[in-house]
Amino acid sequence: MFERFTKDARAVVVEAVAHAERAGAERVEETHVLLALLDREGSRGSFALAALGLPPGQREEVVRDLGEARRRGGLSRADADALSGLGIDLTEIVSRIEEAHGEGVLAEGGPAGSLARLSGRRLFDRGARELLTESLRVTLGRRDRRIGDEHLLLALTARPGVPAEVLADHGVTHESLSRVLYGADFGAGPGFGSGSGEAKAG
Repeated sequence: MFERFTKDARAVVVEAVAHAERAGAERVEETHVLLALLDREGSRGSFALAALGLPPGQREEVVRDLGEARRRGGLSRADADALSGLGIDLTEIVSRIEEAHGEGVLAEGGPAGSLARLSGRRLFDRGARELLTESLRVTLGRRDRRIGDEHLLLALTARPGVPAEVLADHGVTHESLSRVLYGADFGAGPGFGSGSGEAKAG
């Protein structure tokens, strides 16, 4: 499938691996893919993020919110709300664990990350593999020829979990991205084409 990726999409995958390595994570996760997407400039996905109010250089809040989710052990707010409904205060639990074992112990890059550093190779976890498969579905559904970084972004926002939740908090949803990228089909958009699928920058 990798041969169907545009230059920008390939760069995202490579950078996602680098994010996992820097964090000492054992596997590449969807969050690492989002961090790599946020790093991009001059790509179709980057232009879409900018059109929705997240231009390059102003994405720190998204990165901070992803860090907060990692601090919670990767649990989304929906997970926290479900636990709260059972009388379990996730914030209190995280605080107690950090008091006993150190701040950020639940985040990736904790003691377990040393195994990844020793192995020298990071595999994609199930969620990240499913994301890549979903990006292919999105591409085919749009009748685009190649998988671009915009398809990775659309696939991320279509899946439940922390990346989609954090992006939605910043006004980036599957629907808003679809309108920006495929304005002819989803209402007026700022000129990203009508579904040709060829990335403007790579």
